[in-house]
Amino acid sequence: MVRGGLRTLIARLEQDIAPAVVQGARILEDQAKGLIMQGSVSGKGHVASKPGEPPNNDLGDLIRGIDHVELEPLHALVVSAAGHAAPLEFGTSKMAARPYMAPAADMRRKEVADLVARAASIAIRKSGNS
Repeated sequence: MVRGGLRTLIARLEQDIAPAVVQGARILEDQAKGLIMQGSVSGKGHVASKPGEPPNNDLGDLIRGIDHVELEPLHALVVSAAGHAAPLEFGTSKMAARPYMAPAADMRRKEVADLVARAASIAIRKSGNS
């Protein structure tokens, strides 16, 4: 393959795979939010989650802080802007972890990998037809 052809293939791969990467980040974002919402009671009836379980939603700021960010065409992150996100995920010297991001990724890892692999396969096939 000539150099220009390789550049064209790479551009096509980025163009066709990037939406799958972003969709995968959205899937992980939704899963993390779902883990927090599962069985939660906000307000007066709120009960904190047990150590090792995802945090239970109370005021909603943890969920509102979770978002996905597209860094460049083939790189996306799921992040949480809430100040207590990291202490909940990893724990502190005074509180056991109540992870939600890592379990969300573990639960949906294969689905997201398959989504990106399908997009790559389609892009490669399309490049062979051009």
